[in-house]
Amino acid sequence: MTTTIASPTVILIAGHWLGAWAWDEVLEHLKSDLPGAIAMTLPGLDVNDPWRATRTLDAQAEAILAVIAQHGNQPALLVAHSGANAPVSLVMDRHPELVRRVLWVDSGPVATGTAFAPDFPEELDELVLPPFPVLAQQASLEDLSAGMLERFRALAVPEPGPVLRQPIVLSNEARRKIHTTLVCCSIPSAQVLELAQTGHPRFAEVANFEHLHMIDLPTGHWPMWSIPRDLAKVLASETARSS
Repeated sequence: MTTTIASPTVILIAGHWLGAWAWDEVLEHLKSDLPGAIAMTLPGLDVNDPWRATRTLDAQAEAILAVIAQHGNQPALLVAHSGANAPVSLVMDRHPELVRRVLWVDSGPVATGTAFAPDFPEELDELVLPPFPVLAQQASLEDLSAGMLERFRALAVPEPGPVLRQPIVLSNEARRKIHTTLVCCSIPSAQVLELAQTGHPRFAEVANFEHLHMIDLPTGHWPMWSIPRDLAKVLASETARSS
């Protein structure tokens, strides 16, 4: 007798300044393969939330767990783009049994003790989306059209200061047993592995995962806009591998 494992709930989580809207094109391409895929907006990135600027990484992790609970509390496949890596790393640490696989989209697992911007001034409540020439010095804008950048600017929500400053505290080794896929876009997988093996603080945690799969999908840091169809194919394929 062959036992078939049900497909996991797929939860798409975008990085800084972004909400569920960032995945619209990807979800359109996933309609046939993963019609149940869900995009969520993390606490702090809902423009209608009056307490938005006070939200923390803990609140974001709890929100992810709440979405998993709403869909049967069964192990989910989490798709973490960019700065979503921090709350997803917390979820993996606190409830590894609820995570089937993580797909890091131009991102990766966070090491304990790190913060995205530990020196972000306490007197500032939030970080607005920088001018694009400034942003381009930090992350690749390759393959983004003028229209895409215009939409990004129009819909971006300032990132809460607490999310930027909060250090990640992780202690559960079980998180490193979770099957992990790195979708490498702006940095090739070979370079990511080299940086991980040499202990680069941004990538060192990658080397600690027991089940690591890497996929090169060359483009800029926002593949959900630059190549949504290609990204959707990767997500569908990796979900099938996890079923």
